[in-house]
Amino acid sequence: MDHLVFEVGLAIALIAAAGLISTKLRLSVIPFYILIGMAVGPHAMELWHFDFRFIESAPFIDFMGRIGVLFLLFYLGLEFSVGRLIKSGRSIAVGGTIYIGINFTLGLALGFLTGFPIAETLVIAGITTISSSAIAAKVLVDLKRTANAETEMILGIIMFEDVFLAVYISILSGLVLSDSSSLGGVLLSALIALGFMLAVIIIGRKAVPLLNRILRIRSNEVFGLVIFGSLFLVAGFSETIHVAEAIGALLIGLVLAETEHAKRIEHLIVPFRDFFGALFFFSFGLSIDPLSLGGNAIWLALAAVILTLIGNIWAGMLAGRTVSLSPKASANIGLTIVARGEFSIIMANLGKEGGLLDIVQPFAAIYVLILAIMAPLLAKQSKPIFNMMNKVFKFKDPRLRKEERNSV
Repeated sequence: MDHLVFEVGLAIALIAAAGLISTKLRLSVIPFYILIGMAVGPHAMELWHFDFRFIESAPFIDFMGRIGVLFLLFYLGLEFSVGRLIKSGRSIAVGGTIYIGINFTLGLALGFLTGFPIAETLVIAGITTISSSAIAAKVLVDLKRTANAETEMILGIIMFEDVFLAVYISILSGLVLSDSSSLGGVLLSALIALGFMLAVIIIGRKAVPLLNRILRIRSNEVFGLVIFGSLFLVAGFSETIHVAEAIGALLIGLVLAETEHAKRIEHLIVPFRDFFGALFFFSFGLSIDPLSLGGNAIWLALAAVILTLIGNIWAGMLAGRTVSLSPKASANIGLTIVARGEFSIIMANLGKEGGLLDIVQPFAAIYVLILAIMAPLLAKQSKPIFNMMNKVFKFKDPRLRKEERNSV
């Protein structure tokens, strides 16, 4: 541990260099952070005191990356409104069901058509279904779309995915790890996850007047400690009841967004969001060994990427239509949450623990890497992508159709 500080300093310097290159090229920073992480790691070299393998610091960098996810989702919650989320409960459930249903079905089809056994097929479907909340949050913030009409549906789908994940991991763990997974246990996990989310949102909203009084703290130091303590306690407690810690961070952000101190909290959080968020994407790249990528896994990953792009855009268009969003806003839904990340890696690791075919992990790494790099670029270019789609499919705004019916 003698060189921990030096290694972390080297990691930050590399991240900064990647960020400078991305700004010079006027491209999203996310792919650059991931690629610089991949370029170093256990397979890299050691040059004098500069150890690019990051052997000592990798666990610490990974932990700081987890903190980055919390800040990204917490900030996203601050930019939103719990009141809007409650009003849209039914439409979010419908949109989330559409999104999960389409992507999960396509994942199952990919596994069966390529001849995988049932256990591997179920893992592949899990890998291709759940989007990366961290990358989606970063994309929304970077492109300044947190106030867009489609953001409500995007946040709802992210939360809906977490309930699905709680159920699916319970079932899959029982099947893959040859452990008993009773229907009662699975339903209980799902109800606890859903109940916790609803409780935080409803109780938090009722507690807004109390929170306003508690947070009237003059000292910035004490104010910051109270906010950070709340964030880490809620996020940490979420994980203990099998709700993703990132969702806990999003929930506490949604609650605090209703208070009169939201702008002050936002001003406090932004530097931490940017710093730790960059470390998350770097640590994500650090976990991928480029030397292990190759063979049939590449073709399987490319097929999965194509199916995911089709499924996401299709699901986004259908989900947007249920709440009368414009076709362009609906397309933005699918293009914003197309990235796969931390949850897909969890699924792949589950397959490894269960002794499934060796192809599952390299497939997941290539698939996640491609979409993590493509997602910010697709979201940024969503307007020309939609214009190209519109030339073929001739989308019509559902609001215009409603006005036409009313005028008849």
